Amino acid sequence: MSRKKIGDLLIEKGLITPDQLEDCLRDQAGSGTRLGELLVQKGFVSETDLVDTISERLGIPRVSLTSMIIDPEVIRRVPVDVARRYSLVPIFALGNTLTLAMADPLNIIAIDHVKYQTGAEIKRAIAAAGEIREAIDQYYSVADSLHEIVGDRADDSEPVVSAFAESEASEAESPIIKLVNVIITKAVKDRASDIHIEPDENTLRIRYRVNGVMREEASPPRSMQSEIISRIKIAADLDVSEKRVPQDGRFMVPVDGAQIDLRISTLPTIHGEKIVIRILDRRNLFLSFSQLGFSPDIEAAWSNLVHKPEGLILICGPTSSGKTSTLYTTLQEINSIEKNIITIEDPVEYSLPMINQIQINEKAGLTFPTALRSILRQNPDIIMVGEIRDSETARMAIRSALTGHLVFSTVHTNDAASAITRLLDMGIEPYLVAAALNGVVSQRLVRLNCGSCSDSYHPPEVLLQRAGLTNRDDWDFRRGIGCSHCRDTGFERLCGVFELISVTPVISELILANASTARIREEARRHGYIPLFEAGMQKVKDGLVCLEELLKETSSIEEPATTQRIPVGQVTHAGTV
Repeated sequence: MSRKKIGDLLIEKGLITPDQLEDCLRDQAGSGTRLGELLVQKGFVSETDLVDTISERLGIPRVSLTSMIIDPEVIRRVPVDVARRYSLVPIFALGNTLTLAMADPLNIIAIDHVKYQTGAEIKRAIAAAGEIREAIDQYYSVADSLHEIVGDRADDSEPVVSAFAESEASEAESPIIKLVNVIITKAVKDRASDIHIEPDENTLRIRYRVNGVMREEASPPRSMQSEIISRIKIAADLDVSEKRVPQDGRFMVPVDGAQIDLRISTLPTIHGEKIVIRILDRRNLFLSFSQLGFSPDIEAAWSNLVHKPEGLILICGPTSSGKTSTLYTTLQEINSIEKNIITIEDPVEYSLPMINQIQINEKAGLTFPTALRSILRQNPDIIMVGEIRDSETARMAIRSALTGHLVFSTVHTNDAASAITRLLDMGIEPYLVAAALNGVVSQRLVRLNCGSCSDSYHPPEVLLQRAGLTNRDDWDFRRGIGCSHCRDTGFERLCGVFELISVTPVISELILANASTARIREEARRHGYIPLFEAGMQKVKDGLVCLEELLKETSSIEEPATTQRIPVGQVTHAGTV
């Protein structure tokens, strides 16, 4: 069998017909294209079947790049132009042996080229051409620009020519500017929320935060540190010469036809300035409540609250729990030409149409309380206060809610019931809280399982016990196993888990009586309140979230001791009726 040609093997396996083979052989004679490529182009055979047949014919192992994570150090051994020219990618390095995944493992010229450049012995593996193209795009986007700037220079101690020399070279031709643009563009396309550029003793590390988790990218040489940081500081209109104190700035870049707002923060460290770039993509603003993660019951109750003419509505949760996204989505939902909406934020993250947004400036004396006093004279209908940080801000927000305004704000508490007692702990009189507060929503962000590779699994027994799952026979636990769609993370995107307490007359009486958090929680449950953890368990039951992810994000939330947890088999959609 080993002597048979690829075409004959495909016919023998029943993958193509003799007529199809003859058709492609005629076209090959005139074009010079490889037979296998023509068979795939014409749809006669799938790329997977072709690769499997070639692997069998040549005795060369087949690899799946979609389920593989390649070490960046291995990628750096083969330049991107060589990888693209010969359709190959390095996947393993062991001693002086380098393994290449190749679309055409018989390409002796490509093998000799890589062997000459790296000085390594070459082992061959075969992979689908499409997988190789995806791997090159994934691993070489930043490395591509690095290679262009650094070339084959072995000594990283040599200074890189500054992109900001007094000669003022054209920005379009500056390699440093191109590298920074690639770093930002790739982060936006990977749906990263932040870019971290971190100097270490011997390296300059670049990391993206994707779905709340840090991920390292190709790292530039340490000698590029000052040029990269200077480029970013100039773009953000920061003082390039000042390296001793933190600075903040922002600028915008176009990516895929959209204007992306970047917020820059610098921090002096012992190895130089660290820069964090917060990516604010306006396209993420236009989400519905269901896309944020609201259940139908929560969405209906929330819609009822936010369309009231007056009162205070609170959103609570820790930092990076998605409170701002919920606020912005809500403001867009109720925004109209008939309403005067004013926000006080620190900082203003997105510019919203028809909404008057105020940026806090404490150095100039513009704080939340002072701004609130001023905007009450601006005849607002709706006010959004970025955060209630102290009793003065809380009093002003409640006063605004009691004088005919709808007021939104955030507070840092673990759950919805705790937000009520937090206001009381700030010294606000119970009768004011009871009169002004309409409702509280608490939220967390969890990573959704990848829809392309989600599969059933059985969680460890210790986690099942932590979750209080005694009867789980009818549960289909799922988690992502990793694929090219999710970049082998197993997760697709972030989604919110919510709990909502509407302030009913009975809860108002409890607030007046200065009742405990547990007592308020117990009464809210009688009216349909589902605690945050149980709301998350519904997403686990639906196969959207893995149990480990939910426990990681909600395990710190105190379970009410005075309430009975809903049996596992009876978990319902979270909400307030």
